[in-house]
Amino acid sequence: MLTSLNASVLLTIFFITIVIAALSGIIFLNKRIPIAYVRIHICIVALPPIVAFIALIFASNQMEAGLWYLDMLAWLMAFFVLFIGLIIQRYCVRYLSGDRSYRKYFTLFTLTTSFAAMAWLTGDIRVMVVSWGCTLVGLTLLISLTSAWRVTRAAAVVTGKLFFLSWIALALAVVWLGLLTGEWHYTTIFTEAHLAQINAWSKFGINLLIILAVMIPAAQWPFHRWLIESVAAPTPVSAIMHAGIVNAGGIMLTRFSPLFNGDIATIVLLVFASISVLIGAGISLVHVDYKRLLVGSTIGQMGFMLIQCALGAYIPAIIHLILHGLFKATLFLRSGSAVRHFNVPSRANERMSYLWIIIGRGLALAIGLGFWLSAPEQGYRLVSGLILAWSLSVSWTQLVAFGEGRFGRIIGLFVLIVVGAVYYLVHHFFSGALHNVAFYSTQPPMFAVVIAALLLLFGSLMSTWVARNRSSVAFSILYMWIVRLGDAKIESVERHPNYLKSYLSKGGH
Repeated sequence: MLTSLNASVLLTIFFITIVIAALSGIIFLNKRIPIAYVRIHICIVALPPIVAFIALIFASNQMEAGLWYLDMLAWLMAFFVLFIGLIIQRYCVRYLSGDRSYRKYFTLFTLTTSFAAMAWLTGDIRVMVVSWGCTLVGLTLLISLTSAWRVTRAAAVVTGKLFFLSWIALALAVVWLGLLTGEWHYTTIFTEAHLAQINAWSKFGINLLIILAVMIPAAQWPFHRWLIESVAAPTPVSAIMHAGIVNAGGIMLTRFSPLFNGDIATIVLLVFASISVLIGAGISLVHVDYKRLLVGSTIGQMGFMLIQCALGAYIPAIIHLILHGLFKATLFLRSGSAVRHFNVPSRANERMSYLWIIIGRGLALAIGLGFWLSAPEQGYRLVSGLILAWSLSVSWTQLVAFGEGRFGRIIGLFVLIVVGAVYYLVHHFFSGALHNVAFYSTQPPMFAVVIAALLLLFGSLMSTWVARNRSSVAFSILYMWIVRLGDAKIESVERHPNYLKSYLSKGGH
C-alpha cells in the first residue's frame, strides 16, 4: 500500500510525465521537427500510463492529496484511458501517414486522453467538470480535423452541439450541488450531514441533469445521432471514442452514486437505457457497414452499462466499461481487414441446426435463471440473468448450432467455454480489487427492475416474431425504422471523399 508521502511523490511524477507528453505533442506541431520524431513522442507518451500502472499496483483504498482523490478506481481509469491512447497513437504512426493533419492528431490524442485521466483522478467536482469539458472539446476537434471534407465538418457540428448540451447539464448539476452543500469535494459532499441538506426535488433535478450529461456521450437514444454521424472520422478517432469516451458514463455515475437512491430519475435512466439496448442491437443486426455495425453494438453495450449503474451494480459496470473499451478498440483498429462471410446452411442441415438451437436456448435459460436465483434479492441479478441468457443463446446459435459439421460445433463450444472462463477470472479479479472502494449501492424499487426486464424481454420476443415473419408488414416497418435510426443525415454521407481529387490533381498527399 502507498503511504501519503509516496502517493504524493507518484502523483507528482505522474503529472510531470503528463506535462512532458503534452509539450512533446505541441512541439511536434512545429514543421521544423522531422516526422521521424513521432517515434520519440510515442515513447514519451508511454511514460504516464507506466506511472499510473505502478500507482495502481500499490494504491490504497482512499487517499486525498489536495485536489486529487487517489483511490483504486481513480488510478485504474487513468491507466486505462492513457493506455488506450498510447495504443491508438502507436497505430496512427503508419495508418495516418501522409494525412495533412498528421501532426495535429498526435497532439490532440495526447491532450484529450490526459484531460480524461485528470477528470477521474481529481476529487474536486469543479476540476472534474473543466477536465471533462476539455476532453469533449478535444474529441470534437479530432472529428473535425479533416475540415476539407464536408462530411466530417457536418459530423463535428452535430457532435459539438450535443457535447455542449451534455457539458452544460453537468456544470449546472455540479454548481447546484456545490451551492446546496457548500462543498466541492466528493468526500465532503457525500456525507450524511451534507446529503441531508438536499431536499427531494433538488436531488431529483440534479439527478436528471447528471443523467442527461451521461446519456449524450454514451450515445443513448434519443441522443445517439452524434455517434452515427462520426463514423466518417478516421478509424483511430472512432476507436478512442468507443473505447475511452462513450463509456465515461459508468465512472461518472459511480462517483455520484450517493445521489441515486432508486428515485424517479433512476427509473428514467432505466427506461431510456433499456430502449437503447434494443435499438443498438437492432442497428447492429440490420446494417452491413462494419463501422456502423460497431456503432450499434456500442449503443447497446453502453445502455446495458447504464442499466447496471441504475440498479446499483457499479463494480460490474466498471468491469463492463473496461472490457468493452479494450474489445471495441481492437475491433476498430482491425476494421480495415474485416470481411464478413455469410454462409447459408443447406436444407439438409436446417432440421439438425434447429434442434441444436432448441438445446442452446434451454441451456441459456437454465444458466440465466440460475444466475438470478443465486441472489434473487439483488435487482441487478434479474436483468443481468435475462441478458446473460439472451447472449448465450445468440452465441450458441452462431458458434454451435450453425457450426461447420461436428468439428465446427466442438470448436464453437470450446470458444464459448474459454470466453466464459476468461470473463469469470477477469470479473473475479476486478471485484476483489475494487470491493473496498466506497460505492453507495442502493437497491432500486422492484417495479423499476421489472420494467427494465419487461422492456428487454418484449424487445427479444418482438425480434423473434418478426424474424419468423419476414414477409409481414410489421417486419418491413420495423426493419426500415431501424435502418433509418442507424443512417446518418444526407449532409453526413458521401460515397467518396471528393476533396481528395483536388489534392491528387495537384500531386498532393
